Amino acid sequence: MQQRVVITGLGTVNPSGNNVNHFWENFKIGKNSIKNITLFDTSDFKVKIAGECNIDLSAHFNSKELNKLDRFSAFSIIAADEAIKDANLLNNFNSEKVGVIIGSGIGGIKSLENQHEKLLISPRKVSPYFIPSMISDISPGHISIKHGFKGPNYSVVSACASSNHAIGNAYKMIKYNEADVIIAGGTEAGITPLSIAGFMNMKALSTTADINKASRPFDLNRNGFVMGEGSGILILESLNHAKSRKAKIYAEITGYGATADAYHLTTPIPGGEGAMRAMNIALDEAKLENHEISYINAHGTSTFHNDKNETKAIKKLFKNHAYNISISSNKSMIGHLLGAAGSVEAISTILSIKNSFIPPTINYSNPDPECDLNYTVNKGKNLNIEHAISNTFGFGGHNASILISKYTN
Repeated sequence: MQQRVVITGLGTVNPSGNNVNHFWENFKIGKNSIKNITLFDTSDFKVKIAGECNIDLSAHFNSKELNKLDRFSAFSIIAADEAIKDANLLNNFNSEKVGVIIGSGIGGIKSLENQHEKLLISPRKVSPYFIPSMISDISPGHISIKHGFKGPNYSVVSACASSNHAIGNAYKMIKYNEADVIIAGGTEAGITPLSIAGFMNMKALSTTADINKASRPFDLNRNGFVMGEGSGILILESLNHAKSRKAKIYAEITGYGATADAYHLTTPIPGGEGAMRAMNIALDEAKLENHEISYINAHGTSTFHNDKNETKAIKKLFKNHAYNISISSNKSMIGHLLGAAGSVEAISTILSIKNSFIPPTINYSNPDPECDLNYTVNKGKNLNIEHAISNTFGFGGHNASILISKYTN
């Protein structure tokens, strides 16, 4: 028997806020949370801005714990604590049926940089905690150890599609009775000299210094994405399990599609064929018609090829109805959180459904003839949403779309 899969808890740390309520209030008003980089000296860098999290990790962890933690793991632990508390998932569960699946695109890259500097002095200087602080799978490991969750536990790495794949995998496991509850999402802390330099030199990042003109998805003058950091964690649960413990329910996941472009290392396939198939697979699984989708939380990176091809994918799949769909890109406000992007955007989509409100795509001023859909520019709007899609696409041609629906008995 297949299970219905619902969301019962949410948690986040991101540039717009260190908890779900703060984040959502800032999203509703279209607050730009991109600022000058403070995590390292950018004097030698063309890129000067990013979406940093404004959080004091020492308020959450003691010095001994911080010595063992990369920033990306710390974010996920904090977000997971919030989500678990929000779901009231504190007892009365079978620990062997509760899993943790967290995605990360580049894991503990700051730990790698720090320890490499020590290696250049002497191998003996390298911390014994280096490997278990750097590896991507350590984030779900920390969460399971802290809370005693003994179900499926692993990390997903698929670049910027990582957390949508993590959520999608969790959804499938619960749907087919392999788990009762899964803590799923993504985490990333890639605002470091090495990663910024790498993305900058491949010309993926915007070098615009004006925070109001840098991350501008679908705008004619977009010129690259802005790096962000943070974590988004969702509690996915079978409907029967949620009902048995009288949990509150935010929304329901009804479909998931994953595809590959099989085209290029960093550029999406022209026309967005892979993205279109991912959305279509999610629609088919949810048994919905195209006209039933009223909102798409776009990948919307503010890069030339992504925005154009995502637009083409939407138009190919939805045809004339594409012009009736409201679309927005959260990355305009917080930047691109890489492997954590999908999870934070899924939380935003869930809150859009719950509150009948779509956050805006800010910084938009110059229409692009090739991007001619309704991107909810500069100001959010009220809209009743029954079904929505949240898209993520990653380097390597990875595409993942999640279909989220309003919960009904």
